Amino acid sequence: MKNVSRVCLVLAFVAFLAESVSFGASHTGKYVLFVGTYTKGESQGIYSYRFDERSGKLTSLGLVAKTDNPSFLSVVAPESKFLYAVNEIRDYKGAASGAVTAFVIHRKTGKLTQLNEVASAGADPCYISFDRSGKYALVANYTGGNVAVFPLFSDGRIGEATSAVKDAGSLGPNGARQESPHAHFIQASARNRFVYVADLGLDRVLIYKFDATKGTLNPGEPAIEASGHIEDGRNFFSATLAPGTGPRHIAFSADGNFMYVIGELDSTVTVFANDEKETFRAIQKISTRQPGATGVNGAAEIALHPNGKFLYASNRGDDSIAVFSVDRKSGKLTVVEQVPSGGRTPRNFTFDPDGARLLVANQDSGNIVEFRIDATTGRLERVGDVAKVPSPVCLLFVAEE
Repeated sequence: MKNVSRVCLVLAFVAFLAESVSFGASHTGKYVLFVGTYTKGESQGIYSYRFDERSGKLTSLGLVAKTDNPSFLSVVAPESKFLYAVNEIRDYKGAASGAVTAFVIHRKTGKLTQLNEVASAGADPCYISFDRSGKYALVANYTGGNVAVFPLFSDGRIGEATSAVKDAGSLGPNGARQESPHAHFIQASARNRFVYVADLGLDRVLIYKFDATKGTLNPGEPAIEASGHIEDGRNFFSATLAPGTGPRHIAFSADGNFMYVIGELDSTVTVFANDEKETFRAIQKISTRQPGATGVNGAAEIALHPNGKFLYASNRGDDSIAVFSVDRKSGKLTVVEQVPSGGRTPRNFTFDPDGARLLVANQDSGNIVEFRIDATTGRLERVGDVAKVPSPVCLLFVAEE
């Protein structure tokens, strides 16, 4: 979508697991890159490319699925048999909803076959992930301001929503972008007991209790009874960010000690630390922009390198990738550099399966740009354009069989 005080986040567990970067089930050295797009212009859906791990070259396999606005893609690792895409639309079969579409992956050919699609239970779905069992899909609906859960069947099809919950709480101060709740990210906790939701409109990371046997969310039942607080008549547990931050996406350290939240509206990363009392507290807020940068900018993606030593973030407006080093002990970030993204409006980016390269989807210039990652410093060296595709907004690697 478009463009502190001490803060405690009460948890029922300590550890998090980092979300998979979509490495395949087995390391064959051969991979397919799927590209999700916006279909308002020339694009018709999902495209794929064969990826040469040694050279970094992408070879086009063309359009592999016609579908509306597949703006975020994901697979259930490690098998990666099926691909799921959100369809970021506001009207689905006459209802105020987007859709979620399931595909079977033909990994040897890089092709997709659609299995089915269902309503996303809210308008403009923009993020999809999975519970830790791989039995449920979790979807954030941006304009709908809600999150929903969907069962996944053994044949890859996706079922109708088993739960849909509207985000609630005090709105942020940005009247143009925070006029209502805007769920932008959802992820299950390591023990599969809760889900975490970044809501851009509320300046919060919300926590919902998750019932993995029924596929339901419960915002009214606090994680720890004695520590809840009341908002709008309901119990919520949340990390509150500075007003006007606009939390968009989250990256978790692999050991669960730190949470990194990118703010779309103020172009920042807020770092939260997990202390010995099982609370998260804000310990740092750092800009993703060059010092003295002016003009409109919207931060978009955030990701920790698989080695945990570096963190990357994309800037739409400045058209850059911010690079930070991570102090593994304190969790704090230090700016390494901001480098041009090689195109206009960089959104999603991903690491190649070896973590040696960073590939960036530049939406408005219609190109995918590759960078080599310095293993010592995290710095990026541009290799060049590796693909031309209309309105790329999501990149997903899957291993060939």
